Amino acid sequence: MTLMKSLMGAAAAVALTAGLATAEPALIYDLGGKFDKSFNEAAHNGAERWAKDTGGSYKDIEIQTEAQREQAVRRFAEAGFNPVVTTGFAIASVLEEVAGDYPDTNFVTIDGWVDPEKHPNVLIIGFTEHEGSYLVGMMAAQASQSGTVGFIGGMDVPLIRKFACGYAQGVKAANPDATVIANMTGTTPSAWNDPVKGSELTKAQISQGADVVYAAAGGTGVGVLQTAADEGILSIGVDSNQNHLHPGKVLTSMLKRVDVAVYNVMTAGEEMEPGVLVLDLSADGVGYAMDDNNAELVSGDMQSSVEDAKAKIIAGEIDVHDYTSDDSCPVLNF
Repeated sequence: MTLMKSLMGAAAAVALTAGLATAEPALIYDLGGKFDKSFNEAAHNGAERWAKDTGGSYKDIEIQTEAQREQAVRRFAEAGFNPVVTTGFAIASVLEEVAGDYPDTNFVTIDGWVDPEKHPNVLIIGFTEHEGSYLVGMMAAQASQSGTVGFIGGMDVPLIRKFACGYAQGVKAANPDATVIANMTGTTPSAWNDPVKGSELTKAQISQGADVVYAAAGGTGVGVLQTAADEGILSIGVDSNQNHLHPGKVLTSMLKRVDVAVYNVMTAGEEMEPGVLVLDLSADGVGYAMDDNNAELVSGDMQSSVEDAKAKIIAGEIDVHDYTSDDSCPVLNF
């Protein structure tokens, strides 16, 4: 697939429109790049799988600044791409302004929110990140030798606090006496792509006794996982399966199936149904990764307890508190 390294100009948009026999989908990555080994890369993997399975083609773009979000959305819509898939919560405000100008184009926001009644051509896709984080929190508590585990988030926003709160609930469920240290990388979008700061925060948590650290920080998490491996503690990846980055040193990864979401909406194409879609544990929208890279780190008893909790969450027997429901967490102070 062709990587669009700069925004399409008006002439290019006209040329693309002329060349489209049927509408192709387009994908706009969030800041951090499509090879962040996490959220954006999951979206890219879903698009690539769709292209391979169907023989179809799509266009994508890696924006470099926040200002490029609206430009990218408008250019793709004007060029006739449909649907236009966007990733990251920050672009939702752009869709609120732009979607109505292109009523015949379907838009997708993954992790964002717009009023579905006001924007009938937008599909809003969310995930129950707190449920998946609960499961890996249980695993962290059971793997920890010190009784202290860490969480490192990217940008300090409610969505990432949702990860942290679910994680802390899982930790406490497995070990009520455990200590959870939580830090955020920053308050601006640069927090998603600062592996050096991720490394510094990891070392600080290790100095406080943490021997398992969960990173929900986009590209920043690469620094967290690297430092954890270098310092001899375990880490937990996020969004994509990151177990392979440091075999035998990544306890697991909290899977957020952005790849499946992208694959499905590209498959639906122009027939995609707008509205609200939440991918939860029962839909395998979230989960945890097991493979040859972490098999020796996860005991049978550990996996059995996590599977039991998963079944109880799906059945409604365990209620994992969602931070975004009331901006609070019963077991963790921010």
